[in-house]
Parts: sequence; C-alpha cells; structure tokens
Amino acid sequence: MKTIIKALAVTALVAFAGTGQANAQSALDTIVQSKKLRCGIMLDSPPAGFRDASNEPDGYDVTYCKDMAKALGAEPEIVETPSPDRIPALVSNRIDVLIASTTPTSARALTVAFTQPYTNNIMTVVTRKDTGITQYSDLASRKLGGVVGTTPEQLFKEELAKGWQASGATYTGYASDAESYLALQQGKVDAIVIAVGVFNALSQSGQFPEFVTSGFAPLPDFGSIAVRRDDQQFLNWARVFVFNQVASGRWAEVYKKYYGDGPLPPLTAEGINF
Repeated sequence: MKTIIKALAVTALVAFAGTGQANAQSALDTIVQSKKLRCGIMLDSPPAGFRDASNEPDGYDVTYCKDMAKALGAEPEIVETPSPDRIPALVSNRIDVLIASTTPTSARALTVAFTQPYTNNIMTVVTRKDTGITQYSDLASRKLGGVVGTTPEQLFKEELAKGWQASGATYTGYASDAESYLALQQGKVDAIVIAVGVFNALSQSGQFPEFVTSGFAPLPDFGSIAVRRDDQQFLNWARVFVFNQVASGRWAEVYKKYYGDGPLPPLTAEGINF
C-alpha cells in the first residue's frame, strides 16, 4: 500500500513539474515579467500598418499592438515584419505575437495558432483606368500582381492552374504592397487584389489617381492574431483580448479611424461562429 501511495505521489509531482514547465514556456508569462510585448507588423500595408510623417509606426494593426500591450501592462515593441516573413518570425521567437492582417488558413494553422478574426478585409480588384477591366472575370487573360505569401497570391495561382494560364494570364509576386502598387502604376501588371479599406486609404492619399476598383474578388479575407502553435495560455488570453476589443466598442473606434466611416465589416462568416 505504501508503495502504491509513494508511486502516486511521484506521479503527481512529475505532472505538477510538467505543468510548471509548460507555464514557464508561455510567452504570456514572459511578457508580463519583462513588461515588453514584441509585435510583428507589416509596415508597408496602409492603413493596417505604415510609417507616419515622422517615420513612426502607425495604423490599425499598430494600434491593436499598443492596446494589447496596455492590457498586459507592458511596453509595445513594433517589429517590422514583411509579409513572407510573418510566420517564420513568430516560429523563430523573434516576435511574441503576430498582428499583421494574417488570414487563418488551414495550412498556416499547422505552424501557428490563431485567435478568432479581429479584422475583415473585403477584397476588390484594383486596376488602372486605361485597362478596360470592369469585373473579376476580366482578369482571366491579364497580367496580375500580388504580394508573396498572401491569400490574393494563392487565389491567382489557383485561377492560373484552373485555366487562366491557358487564356494568357500571368502572375508576378512582389515583396511588399508598395512594390505591387508601383508595378500596377507602371503598367508591369494590369490588376491586383487588395482590401476595400486599403483602396479607400490609397484614394484619399492621392498617390495613385489612375487606380480604380473593378468589382469584388471571391476571396473572404478575415485576419486573425497569431501566437506560437503550442502556447495555449497566450492563445486563450489573446482570444479574450479580441473579444473585449469588440465588446467594449474599441474595435469599431479603431476601424473607423483607419478605414473610414463606412459600414463595419462582419467578423464572422454567415452562419459560422469561429
């Protein structure tokens, strides 16, 4: 009997120690103790992330990072993270959390863990006034561009494989949104797909007066906050953070500040609770 009790006690201690080790590995504990939150953010994707006139990080995602840091009692550290480097930066522990309008795809979820959506980018075709493109189907024989590693790139590659390539369409991937805008402006590509809110911001900036929208793209593009895949504690906290941003009205406030006074996009797909 004593032997059994001793064995059970040892098992309990091992389990307790294992739990302690798991807790110590959570970024949540590290952030609270260090009082520093490292956020991976794309700063070449206005209005989600950009540099203001003083070269300081600004935008929807930057504000979310600052709000998260405040809720954690920490100081935010903005780590500029280009689109192709978003997942690698999180996996390699160069950042604590990824707040970069990242679509929660099944493939990405094999590597990182996602919260429920905190943003929803309704996607539109953007072209120049001189191309004659009026709707998404017109892209089937055109020169297309996008940013490497994004969902619009995945959409175009799928369309090429299904028949657009045979119709003469081509695709070129660029390292940043800024490069894709320049390629469209210079005529290197005929169209790109970006969020409606991003197009509105571009229009207001006056930088690309020749750009017009030409219909919506069949691409729901929810964005989720991502943490390391095995960090359940931080994931649980981040999900509560996203919930509170919406419930408190802060989400609506931040969205309207950076995307304008249009209708708020839904953060859930119809009939689905993430």
